[in-house]
Formats: sequence, C-alpha cells, structure tokens
Amino acid sequence: MLKYITPRIRFQGFKSWWKSIKLTDLGIFVGGTAIESEFNPEGKYKVISIGSYSEESKYKDQGIRAIYSKKTEKRILEKDDLTMILNDKTSTGKIIGRVLLIDEDNSYVYNQRTQRICLNKNKYVPDFIFQLLNADINRNKIVRSAQGNTQIYVNWSDISNLDYLIPESIEEQQAIGSLFRTLDDLLASYKDNLINYQSLKATMLSKMFPKAGQTVPEIRLDGFDGEWECVKMADIFQIIDGDRGKSYPGESDFSSFGHTLFLDTGNVKKTGLDFSTTKFISEEKDKELRNGKLISGDFILTSRGTLGNVAYYDENIQKRYSSVRINSAMLILRPLLGAKIAPEYILAVLRGNLISNFMKVNQVGSAQPHITKKEFSKIKVLVPSNIQEQQAIGSYFSNLDNLINSYQEKISQLEILKKKLLQDMFI
Repeated sequence: MLKYITPRIRFQGFKSWWKSIKLTDLGIFVGGTAIESEFNPEGKYKVISIGSYSEESKYKDQGIRAIYSKKTEKRILEKDDLTMILNDKTSTGKIIGRVLLIDEDNSYVYNQRTQRICLNKNKYVPDFIFQLLNADINRNKIVRSAQGNTQIYVNWSDISNLDYLIPESIEEQQAIGSLFRTLDDLLASYKDNLINYQSLKATMLSKMFPKAGQTVPEIRLDGFDGEWECVKMADIFQIIDGDRGKSYPGESDFSSFGHTLFLDTGNVKKTGLDFSTTKFISEEKDKELRNGKLISGDFILTSRGTLGNVAYYDENIQKRYSSVRINSAMLILRPLLGAKIAPEYILAVLRGNLISNFMKVNQVGSAQPHITKKEFSKIKVLVPSNIQEQQAIGSYFSNLDNLINSYQEKISQLEILKKKLLQDMFI
C-alpha cells in the first residue's frame, strides 16, 4: 500500500502527495564485476570503483583507465545513469551508499561492488533521484544496513527493497532537480575559482619574494629596483610569550563578559581575528598576569597546535576590545622598526610560506607541533628597503587573500544552504 506525505518546503503550484516507492522501482539495476584485468593507462574509459566516490558524491578521478573488451563492453555507462557504491574501505561509512550521476555517454565503466542504476526516465528525473539518494535522510537507510568492522559493506539484496518518498508529479521532480543542479554548478564554479586563486597565490609567493641565496625577486612590481635586505625576526619584532605562570587563568576565571578579552586559538583564524566566541577575565585577574598583553600594532601568531595563523591588533579592534590578552599557545610579535616596515608587508610574509618552511626545516615538536620563541627569532626574511614597495606587495597579497576568503565564505554559505534544503525538501 502506498504511503502519502509531503515535505516541509516545496515549490509553489505543487500540492499532490509524495508517495513511497521501492529502490527497485527506479529502473534496471546491474551489479559490477571485477575488471582489473582490463586496466590500461591507454584505455579510453574512466573507471568507477571504491576510490571514485567522494563525501560530496562527486566523481574522483584516480587516473585508472580500462580498455574496450568483452569484460568491459557490458559495464559501459550512459549519460544519466547512476552508480551506487556498496563498499567502504573504512569503518566510518562516509562513502557507502553514495551515488554518482554519469555526465556523458561512453566514457565510464564500473568495477565490482558498484551497482548501476538505469533509470526509467519516463517516471524519474536523474538530477532529482541523484539528490534524493544522496540526501542524508535516505543514505542513512543504507548505512544502517551495513555489515563488517574494519571495512563495511552492504548486500544489494538487503537494500533493494528500501522505501523512498518521491513526488507523484514528474514536473516537481524536475523543479527540485533543477534547483540542486544550479546549486551544484554554482558550488563547482566557486570551488574552481578558489583553487585558481589559491594556485595563483602559491605561484606569486614563490616568485615575488627572493629565493634562497638571492636578494631580488623573480617577479617585481613596476617602478621598484634595488636589492632587498636580509633581516632576522628578532630585529623586526619583540617576541612575547603568553603568560604561563601560577596565575594563569583556569576555567573558573572565565566568563562571557568582563574586563579583559582572553584570546584562544579559535579566535585567531587564517583570515585574522574572529570574535564569534569570546571569553573574558576580570580586571583583578588581568593585573595578576605578567606577559601576553596586547597593544595596538601587535601581531598575533598561533604557535602551538594550530600553527601559523596570524592576526593584526589594530586601532579599530582596540576601540572594540581595549584590554586583550593571548593564551599560552600564541606569540605576540611587536614591531621594533616603526615606520621602516609596513604592517601589510609583515602580514604578507607571515601568511605566506614562512611557517610551513620553518616547520619543515626545524621539525619542532612531533607529538604536538609548536613554534618556540627562541627558534622563531632566528628566522631570516628579506625586506625591500623601499616602504612603498613593501606596501604594494602587502596590498597585492591582501587583495588575493580577500578574494580567496570571499570564495571560501561563498562556498560555506552555499553548502549550508544546500544541506538545509536537502533536509527540508526531501522526506
């Protein structure tokens, strides 16, 4: 007997009930078989196997190809076919039951432990079914049927009769599928742009700062010349630890409001200071502490656990939080050179490859990586003598970082929106 119900959110104009169907009602299902013997780097077909499924239900190209043969000819996929993975190499079940939507004819073959779904497209819209099967509310049905410990799996016979709720109207399926297709395309575009800007930044970091043993960069902004000066961090900054004495605050000393903002590593992101969560200590407790008090113009560097995040405590933030301390997992970098070095250039250096290169060379703290005050002070950096060149370099990388952060934020917002819609538009 069919079960009828409706989702929480739906497009205007659709009022019919959603109905319950079996997984097997969707079309024709064909299980995969082992085709490893047909693997060949020169083969024309991309292979879909366990490693091809991502947590985002997107195809991961492992570079495995297969030739056309008697074994593979029956495993060639068509556009709008779906494939479902029945195995997970781990015990977490993050990919088991995930579904891929094939985007072109005659380009993919599928290996063992993958189930091919040839949809009845007179009744079911591929984009809609793809989202339906990958929605947590539905994929969890498959996860609950999983067996095994170190590697989990499901048998097709155990899940083939699972129930799913779909619109009776194919037009409603089309509307929902189109919406999520648009969201996925937009996410893909943002992610491509993010990768491109991240790649550009990596390239320019390697070319706009002098390489080891050199005093001028490979690429230089117009209008600047002359050699750069090699300077130790100890000459640029007074490096200050957070307090670690007997008066260091415990949990009972913190409150949701108070005199002095007490930063932890969660407040110092790659993009700067984040005050989405805060904790405070009293004025009395603040006076008991010796080190770790910020003044305007200080830089903050996370030095333990999460390494290398950098923030700048400027006048605008000081107006908001006039009394701020760091915890013991950070360092204060207090500029010593005044107007001789531009803050934006310092940020570009600190947010570049400095920390990762430092850790590769020094391997400080294998169990819990950390940056010591002593070792950090020895790091050498090259600095243009011209303050305008410093500012120009800083502005260039600041603009790149803003673009990168913008796309990261857009991606995060879209992923949250998609997750919410998947929860509310499927049942």
